[in-house]
Amino acid sequence: MNRRTFFKWQALVAAGLALKPMQSLALTPQEKAKGPLVLSTWNFGLQANEVAWKILDRGGRALDAVEQGVRRCEDDPNERSVGYGGRPDRDGRVTLDACIMDEMANIGSVACLEHIKNPISVARAIMEKTPHVMLVGEGALQFALTQGFIKENLLVPDSEKEWKEWLKTSAYKPIVNIENHDTIGMIALDKAGNLSGACTTSGMAYKMHGRVGDSPIIGAGLFVDNEVGAATATGHGEEVIRVAGCHLVVELMRQGRTAEEACQEAVLRVVNAQKRRNKAVDAIQIGFIALRKDGGSGGYCLQKGFSYAKHNSSGNTLVNADYYLR
Repeated sequence: MNRRTFFKWQALVAAGLALKPMQSLALTPQEKAKGPLVLSTWNFGLQANEVAWKILDRGGRALDAVEQGVRRCEDDPNERSVGYGGRPDRDGRVTLDACIMDEMANIGSVACLEHIKNPISVARAIMEKTPHVMLVGEGALQFALTQGFIKENLLVPDSEKEWKEWLKTSAYKPIVNIENHDTIGMIALDKAGNLSGACTTSGMAYKMHGRVGDSPIIGAGLFVDNEVGAATATGHGEEVIRVAGCHLVVELMRQGRTAEEACQEAVLRVVNAQKRRNKAVDAIQIGFIALRKDGGSGGYCLQKGFSYAKHNSSGNTLVNADYYLR
């Protein structure tokens, strides 16, 4: 082998090593999933977790737990950013978005749904009873009615009063953390070691009619890989969509990151995207929570104010997430 051939061979070997895929997150028998465990976004996640935990603790499926858990918030008219009682768009119409994903990568999603207070259950019905993964608008409503869901007015008096007050100026300036919550996202690990997730919201108050954020988009507002982990997001949905946030978090965990490290990197991607677009970083809030297959969990957000609820065998606690802007 002459000198020139040797260096060519050396370069090819180096290139081959560079192209070698990163090692996946593989669990040893000693690291089998430690469940049950459930995480959900914001303060109202505590109540949602209680519902989910009753299912998980008796050996129920994570999918059932996350659906019933977030329904707790959808049914509450005092929770003004989810389901019944959610704040309307600028036309005074309450439109809801939701998605759900199980351990077998089955998915269902609904967007811009009106008159049905439990969009998460409509999303599950789409997943289980149709060949599709997403229905929107009038089509979603028609499907829900055929499945026995009840059509009702979702605009409660308090939300209607606030909307009419907003109409006096019609200034669309969402304030970070003003409600201390918005979307509820929930991810769970059951006793069988399987993961599932759910995400539901009424979206940004006074948005343009038809606006859809990250919450019903698999890979943005929610993602589950039963071999690796699950993640869900909250905050300004447009920015989560921009980086395919929850898919990113799960892939980072696949590469060996802890749950919190993966969430932190996803927030940094959002920050960098904002800077490239010359947008103010402190004008938005983004939060991620993640749950690894081995039971490791964590969260991270852009600026102070995001909390998430964690329920395991030790109890149900609220965690104030670490944040980027200090």
